Amino acid sequence: MSSQGSSSLAERLTGVAEIECVTPDLNGVPRGKVMTAEGFLEGRRLQLARGVLLQCIMGGYPPARFYGSDDGDLVLSSVPEQVFRLPWSDSPRAMAICDADELDGRSSGLSTRGLLKRVVAAYAEHGWQPVVATELEFFVFERHLDPQRPFLPPLGLDGSRESGCSAFSVSSGNGLRAFFDEVYRCMAALGLPRDTFMHEMGVSQFEINLLHGDPLLVADQTFLFKHLLREIGLKHGLAVVCMAKPLPHTPGSSMHIHQSVVEQGSGRNIFSAEDGEATPAFFHFIGGQQAALADFTLLFAPHVNSYQRLCHPYASPNNACWSYDNRAAGLRIPASGPAARRVENRLPGADANPYLAIAASLAAGLHGLQQQLEPGAPIQGEFEVPAALSLPCTLHAALQRLQGSALARQWFGDEFVGGYCATKSMELMSFLDEITPWERRVLANQV
Repeated sequence: MSSQGSSSLAERLTGVAEIECVTPDLNGVPRGKVMTAEGFLEGRRLQLARGVLLQCIMGGYPPARFYGSDDGDLVLSSVPEQVFRLPWSDSPRAMAICDADELDGRSSGLSTRGLLKRVVAAYAEHGWQPVVATELEFFVFERHLDPQRPFLPPLGLDGSRESGCSAFSVSSGNGLRAFFDEVYRCMAALGLPRDTFMHEMGVSQFEINLLHGDPLLVADQTFLFKHLLREIGLKHGLAVVCMAKPLPHTPGSSMHIHQSVVEQGSGRNIFSAEDGEATPAFFHFIGGQQAALADFTLLFAPHVNSYQRLCHPYASPNNACWSYDNRAAGLRIPASGPAARRVENRLPGADANPYLAIAASLAAGLHGLQQQLEPGAPIQGEFEVPAALSLPCTLHAALQRLQGSALARQWFGDEFVGGYCATKSMELMSFLDEITPWERRVLANQV
């Protein structure tokens, strides 16, 4: 629930002329239409072509058979608790996060928000409620329009740029204080609760932790926060980048997902027994993650660039090992008391669709709970990743794994898996159609 939720919708939209009605596409990009406030408040039906949910990150669509040869409409149904005045807009403007539903009222099988709702409902059938939190990392760069140039950190107050020595610094010398002041102000206005904030290990890289809560709410908050960052960055002449790996020889950006499960009603963490020890459910949840992460890798690492992060780890492990407080493991158990016992999935990148990444991670855990799967032994210290727990390390390999996954089709349906893979195949082919500077520089005069 946003902080604006206590007042009526009409009161919240006083003076607002237009409302951006958006839903996440498969990449987590806000797609939709702009509607007049008058029409929105009257409840006029807003429709959107089905194919929009499968739009490629570079534009364009897969063959129409993946979203219906007629490319018929879906209905954008606004979520009343997720209607916001946009505090960064110079003119009164609002945004409404919407579900994408079929004309008969069913949630569209192509809607990533709908897929997350389906997974949460599957937990409810057992009397459980999953609880999640996200940690989102991102870079703030000087804005320029030449894709051939590398990203550069902004000029600091002393006229120089960061050189990589500012990890965990709280100094305002990077000159970004005004930008972050507006980020914090807008988060407060939108009711986005934040826990901790820090300068991460990369050059001009930062991390913010959102508070734990209902998975759908946390996904909405993460989705809105990423949009907020870009919009405020534009106002300040900055490029806020959520690519997984925007700089070489530098840590990439993650979106770690912390997960626990509580009983509905009592709120008891099912991962902890009355004596404080871990329960069988805790280990079954980990076992499900280990069994499913390889099949689901493309949902956590959705772009070619995602694998730059995973293949150069820097605390971005590409494995399904688990450990107590070891950041080299894909599944880390943070130090905590019994009530906060949780599993941290460190595989997703900041470029992942938060709805889809959370849905996939929770589906993996529930698969383990339902099948009572046992995990392998925990690892500690330096370790070699067993072959059975290694994950795909290229977009092509992850795509093949998802295409052939019966488990993914069981949880997300043939329609979504087929459409998602078709779009990602187009993205991969688009990338392979280009010759990179590395190829020209290294190969042209040598082979």
